[in-house]
Amino acid sequence: MAANDGIKTEGPRYRSRDRVRADRTDLLYKDIPEGETLMSIKDLHVVYKTDESETTAVENFSLDVKKGELVSIVGPSGCGKTTILRCIAGLLQPTSGTITMGDKLCTAPGSDRGMVFQDFALFPWRSVKQNVEFGMEVAGVPKAEREERAMRYIKAVGLENFADSRIHELSGGMKQRVGIARALVMHPAVTLMDEPFGALDAQTRNIMQEQLTRILMHSERTIIFITHSVDEALFLSDRVVILTKRPSTIYKVIDVPWERPRDRASPEFTKLRRDILEYLEDQNVMSDDAGVVSRKKPKKGLGLDRFKNREEPKGRSETATSATEQSPEEKQN
Repeated sequence: MAANDGIKTEGPRYRSRDRVRADRTDLLYKDIPEGETLMSIKDLHVVYKTDESETTAVENFSLDVKKGELVSIVGPSGCGKTTILRCIAGLLQPTSGTITMGDKLCTAPGSDRGMVFQDFALFPWRSVKQNVEFGMEVAGVPKAEREERAMRYIKAVGLENFADSRIHELSGGMKQRVGIARALVMHPAVTLMDEPFGALDAQTRNIMQEQLTRILMHSERTIIFITHSVDEALFLSDRVVILTKRPSTIYKVIDVPWERPRDRASPEFTKLRRDILEYLEDQNVMSDDAGVVSRKKPKKGLGLDRFKNREEPKGRSETATSATEQSPEEKQN
């Protein structure tokens, strides 16, 4: 090989002990304390262009996401919730604006952001357990640890009796639960969930919400959660981001003032849910230009102003559940 071929042969060698495993990218940000800003989204602007037109989907969207919190995003149908999530995941480049994790600019997909898609995105030729193991397999996790972790999260989503089943043998709701287990088992720094429980029946949806609540109470999971359900957002979230209709921007960010677990039937829960729903219903009403006249006038002062932002997140229990306890192999890594 010629000496002047432009190939660098000298310099600091890469040491394997310097590497953070791809299945534990949460460790990249271990120096950021819980409750401090982990992700910062600044002035996000998304315009879809065709030969004939331009459509502004998102406009001036800015949000700081704290480590260890679940932030839900709700808004009128078609307002751009999934567009925002795809930008965070690196699957869509915004027209302008920045997204940073710690001091790292996010411009492409990365293992520090795990995604739960609406459409499952599973490998049909693999079993349930093999699908959940896939990310760890690529990351080089030892087989014994891989199998133990996979079964732990398969059990957490209630599919332990279907671990060896093929994907085509599962219902839509069961497939979505496989996707959730696959994302959580990788320990991403931020988990992105795009209506993860939308395909589940009402009973299973409530069970999965309860399970996710337990995970949040006993771990430092950071989750950005897209949902159409205000009830679900209030039940799960530390904060709820309410969007306007397209072009989407933030109408209000509400700090949910109740500790987990929460009582959906309480008067306070019901009142806040009703206030948010009234706003969303007003935003979803078709305009008079479309030939439809609203039968009710938009309301002012929907009662959301009484919820002020808190400076610090609520404390979390130090007790771990079986679904979130780290194995000895994980603790060493």
